[in-house]
Amino acid sequence: MSVRLKTVLFITAAYFLSGPAHAQPEMRLLEPNPVVQIAPLQAPLLTTQPEPRQDPIGALIEQQKAPPKPRLTATELIAGSEVQALATAPLGIGEQSAMILRLQVMLDRAHASPGVIDGYNGDNVAKAVAAVEAMLGLLADGVLDQQVWSTLTLTHPAPPLTTYTIKPEDVAGPFVPDMPKDYAEMAKLERLAYRDPLELLAEKFHMSEDLLRQLNPSANLSEAGTAIIVANVAGPASAKVVRLIADKGKRRLLGFDASGTLVVSYPATIGSSDLPSPVGTHLVRTIATDPEYWYRPKVNFQQGNNTQALRLAPGPNNPVGSAWIGLDKPTYGIHGTPSPNKIDKTNSHGCVRLTNWDVRELAKLVQPGVVVTFLEPDAGLPEPEVVGSIAKR
Repeated sequence: MSVRLKTVLFITAAYFLSGPAHAQPEMRLLEPNPVVQIAPLQAPLLTTQPEPRQDPIGALIEQQKAPPKPRLTATELIAGSEVQALATAPLGIGEQSAMILRLQVMLDRAHASPGVIDGYNGDNVAKAVAAVEAMLGLLADGVLDQQVWSTLTLTHPAPPLTTYTIKPEDVAGPFVPDMPKDYAEMAKLERLAYRDPLELLAEKFHMSEDLLRQLNPSANLSEAGTAIIVANVAGPASAKVVRLIADKGKRRLLGFDASGTLVVSYPATIGSSDLPSPVGTHLVRTIATDPEYWYRPKVNFQQGNNTQALRLAPGPNNPVGSAWIGLDKPTYGIHGTPSPNKIDKTNSHGCVRLTNWDVRELAKLVQPGVVVTFLEPDAGLPEPEVVGSIAKR
């Protein structure tokens, strides 16, 4: 698409959610603004002097290894996130943006989860933009234009950041400062709790720990009564989900209500080449919040030298996180994770892995019997047909 035809912020070109366009909500289309584009990664320009045996791949790797640009200050993030206009300055690779922070919060409030809110653009943001476009009945291409931005701003006008006073229960613990990685060591613990108040508060507001600390550089997060700046996320979705689609190629989980309306969307880690996720259609069989985890190396996989079955206690740092939605295929399900920043960036042992806050939300929206369809990558199948849905929160 020519940049002369439409003002766009290219979030990513890899994730498209196709399907018929439906009736759009009434809105006034704004005049195009100057184009905003995230700068693509390019190899350094060659010098005019001939240099034998150029290694463009090596140069590209060295560029990627360069130190990241300085992060924004708390003042810059807070002030910048209050700007309601769609920014026009290009966004470089690895560059933090107050506009992206605002966008992530609005997407989260629209129940199109961007995963961890951190102020950085990425694939999970693009998937959430595509989901919101589908909810609006627009062409879902994952590209943020003025129409999508304006609609999000109008339907989610609350400031993206807010003040929260730390409560006694936030710092009461118990905490596990040194969480072991070995399952045999983890099995000795009574609860796989948060490591500290920082981790608890970051999950509570769907944020990265780095962003929470960045916004509150001098705050004592371990003291009740401390006022801190956090993401102004909304309450969980309430629409009941009757059908789920686990899109393996685009690494997302879509939830539809009884009318076929897309009501929730989550970035997801879905299986791996060694332990692939299920195929075809399955049903939700069980739902458990704060579950214990049974490690069975003879059934699933073996971790290190652990050859015996082990019971791991409940808690957010349990291998399946804060909730388990079991399928009719034994040992497979949808669950949380102790590492929300790795969603869609690593593999799973065949299950569908979400952030803890996303799976807690979904566990309240589904019930046994809900249909879960696994959509294979490049299967040649039509994309799920969706109906627009977006509400003011």
